Amino acid sequence: MSKPCASGESAGPKGVSAWRTSPGQDGRGVFPPEDRAQALSFACELPSRYGLPISHFTLTDLLAYIHQQLDGPRMALTTLWRWLKEHALRPWQSRMWLFPRDPDFLAKATPVLDLYQGMWLGEPLGSDDFVICADEKPGIQVIERCHPPMPPRPGRCMRLEHEYIRHGTVAYLAALDVQSGRVIGRVEPKTGIQPFGRLVHDVMRRRPYRKARRVFWIVDNGSSHQPATFPERLRRRYPNAIAVHLPKHASWLNQVELYFSILQRKVLARGHFTSPNALAGVILDFQQYYNRIAKPFDWRFTVRDLKERLAAL
Repeated sequence: MSKPCASGESAGPKGVSAWRTSPGQDGRGVFPPEDRAQALSFACELPSRYGLPISHFTLTDLLAYIHQQLDGPRMALTTLWRWLKEHALRPWQSRMWLFPRDPDFLAKATPVLDLYQGMWLGEPLGSDDFVICADEKPGIQVIERCHPPMPPRPGRCMRLEHEYIRHGTVAYLAALDVQSGRVIGRVEPKTGIQPFGRLVHDVMRRRPYRKARRVFWIVDNGSSHQPATFPERLRRRYPNAIAVHLPKHASWLNQVELYFSILQRKVLARGHFTSPNALAGVILDFQQYYNRIAKPFDWRFTVRDLKERLAAL
């Protein structure tokens, strides 16, 4: 049974009013549900919607705008923070997003997601079928910092010199075996049809792919493996290889991108490389290191999940 609170409203089972907040300047310390809903509504809009010349709300910006729009007691910053936290709202944060532009997005993505689930055209894959995710990471800058990185010390984190010297760029081409999680890759001066063809050859000349029944190559629509030419070129040279193209702007469905993000965080982001050959050696050394501990990614995103996401968009 709920009991009355100081404001005269019915409290919850623990005797805490749903209206009670930190005291306002006039001492009332009570905000009706309408004010709370309005404040959350402001937080769920871009400031430009209200004619404000800012790209996003900070906590103080949002509080100032709420004070301008709502009558009654002026709420404290901690009150607004608590309301936003309860609804997992952080208007000051952002995330890059790319909306699907391919009209056949679902139709093209379905075979890829089915392959990740071990299916092709409604039939389960055999033990001699393999799925390869391949792509390029072009334009990797060869950065030599003006002072080598300094290791951590007690009470001090690792230090990186801000200024650097550039020694050009390299490209890293990689093929990820979805079933094993292992990577086969090579470093080239630049990307293109011929460098990517050398990557394909590096994979297809090895066991078990050379004698496999089918090897599915999941690739995007880049110029090195265009949908108009790559499938036929691949089939002509390797009869057991099948090209499967992702929809446009769907790199997030390519599992090799997960490996590239690991490479970026663990090797490239804090790197110190004196030459393109030095960087190439580090990348290939990391590939070997990664393969010693490699395991398949725990991919759980299915066709059903994609349908729900597209419906929400």
